[in-house]
Amino acid sequence: MRTYRQFAAVYDRLMEDMPYSDWMSFARRCWDRYGIPHTVVDLGCGTGNLTIPLARSGFSVFGIDISTEMLSVARNKWDGPSSRGSYRDEPGTIRWLQQDMRDWELPHPVDAVISFCDCLNYLTDPEDVTATIQRTYEGLAPGGLFLFDMHSPRQLERYAEEQPFVYDEADIAYLWVSEYDEERMEIEHALTFFIREEQTSRGEALYSRFEESHVQRAYNPDWVEKQLTATGFELLHRVADFTWDKPSEESERLFFVARKPE
Repeated sequence: MRTYRQFAAVYDRLMEDMPYSDWMSFARRCWDRYGIPHTVVDLGCGTGNLTIPLARSGFSVFGIDISTEMLSVARNKWDGPSSRGSYRDEPGTIRWLQQDMRDWELPHPVDAVISFCDCLNYLTDPEDVTATIQRTYEGLAPGGLFLFDMHSPRQLERYAEEQPFVYDEADIAYLWVSEYDEERMEIEHALTFFIREEQTSRGEALYSRFEESHVQRAYNPDWVEKQLTATGFELLHRVADFTWDKPSEESERLFFVARKPE
């Protein structure tokens, strides 16, 4: 499981090109088709880059993440002085909760659960994926939708083929190398960060260094579908890359749309 300790402080800076608007658009298209929810769980919410827009759109949102550091960043974005002129005029609400996605719990069922940005790939034990699906089924109201995406096996292979990755700016840099286990379809990302902290009297920049390791595992989409249906979900769609197209061997991101029966 990812916890994003020191990484949380620089996460938004490094992930600013992530397709958050595409995830929002995908969710809205699903809800337009199958029913607009009132209450939504953002499972693995990170720093709130989907949670906050959902609340600004009028939803009652529960942002759940295992990382206290990521949740702290999210709370500051929602509660901070810079947000009050915009976010506080919106009708939605957010409740931030530090919980494990494998056994998250609320006092009442919700209408929808989303888990985007390949959160479930961080569950490297198949039993944990099954537990998350089961717990989500239990936490949804009848008719509720579970929307999530996962990196395909091919996408993890691409990471291994294309690494190392380098980011180099004046105030922050990182080196990202990956090692892929083909048999387990599992990849370990080792990241070394250099963050500019201060400048000496002679004008020399001082940097702090920290390292993080993140492990992801891909799963056969047929196996994922089997876990959903065995739990009781009705699988509505299995599509790829923010479209309604069926996945191919070259698809990067797999999307699942499942519904708890009425």
